[in-house]
Amino acid sequence: MDKGEIVLTINCGSSSIKYKIFSFPSERVIDRGIVEHIGEEFSDVKNHHDGIEQVLNHIFKLGIKKEDIFVIGHRVVHGGEKFFKPTVIDSKVTSEIKLLSRLAPLHNPANLEGIRACMKILKGIKQVAVFDTAFHHAMPKYAYMYGLPYDYYRKAKVRKYGFHGTSHSYVAMTAAKKLKKPLKSLRLITCHLGNGCSISAIENGRSIDTSMGFTPLEGLLMGTRSGDLDPAVVLYLMKRYNMSIETMDNVLNKKSGLLGISGVSNDFRELVKAREKGNKRAELAIEMFKYRILKYVGAYAMALGKIDAVVFTGGIGENVKEIRAYVGKKVKNLIGNNVKIMVIPTDEELMIARHSYSLTKD
Repeated sequence: MDKGEIVLTINCGSSSIKYKIFSFPSERVIDRGIVEHIGEEFSDVKNHHDGIEQVLNHIFKLGIKKEDIFVIGHRVVHGGEKFFKPTVIDSKVTSEIKLLSRLAPLHNPANLEGIRACMKILKGIKQVAVFDTAFHHAMPKYAYMYGLPYDYYRKAKVRKYGFHGTSHSYVAMTAAKKLKKPLKSLRLITCHLGNGCSISAIENGRSIDTSMGFTPLEGLLMGTRSGDLDPAVVLYLMKRYNMSIETMDNVLNKKSGLLGISGVSNDFRELVKAREKGNKRAELAIEMFKYRILKYVGAYAMALGKIDAVVFTGGIGENVKEIRAYVGKKVKNLIGNNVKIMVIPTDEELMIARHSYSLTKD
């Protein structure tokens, strides 16, 4: 295999590393995999450096040599206002990603560990950071600002950033191809529905609004995240139950959403099974989930003024016909049958690989 063809994508979570290997420019997938339970008790993978070594040892056994790897593309969750496009990584960039960890304390540190491990083990190979927030950088200021004292934005950068940007960008581009129309001529609503969920309004190829905010907690009801709620609820609960910041954070991010409402699971498939057995809380969780999606689709339809298509992706978006039928019927009744309801499997890794290859090939 000729040098310059191999693109490796790395997605480091807090305790896992997902990777995918492509041959470019054909975009053929050579291999993919995951290393799990990093840093957990009894795991033989103590940290992300060990995990990257494990990934590379596997790759080398496939007959791919270090010098065959042309570029490595890394998913980085939060780019703040600093990074709004794919960026070649150097020491200055890693320092900025570290500073942005205060905006994404659960994600950016893990992303950075993977980057540093690759820079050490694969010294001399180009590395590119692709930021989840970058696609939403085009949002107008009136859409991303919060109704707080302006100094909180000016000094602490408190604003809506949005996430899942790589996914929303990919499915929008793919939708345009399927519709056989230029992306810049379309108005789309893209729904990324999985354990984490977000919806974006896309006008002429640009994200003009998105449901996730300063963190991925805002917006839709999710697997374990609360989504939108009155901020006073947080203050009330913290006072009433004498909760610490850490406890409240855990409630909002890990004990709420579909899991918190149903008391059954954050897995939509399990909720459907429970509903079939007569579980009313599971039924309530499903109805809340569907209704929140409908509200955002409706709001973004008004913001766009016209919709060419509503696109569903992610584990729930791709596999749960009930949600697509529920939203699709309402949309068509309101706007007309010309609106396409589409299902497009996302491929964030391919998008990361494309960005990384195109940025460094010349």
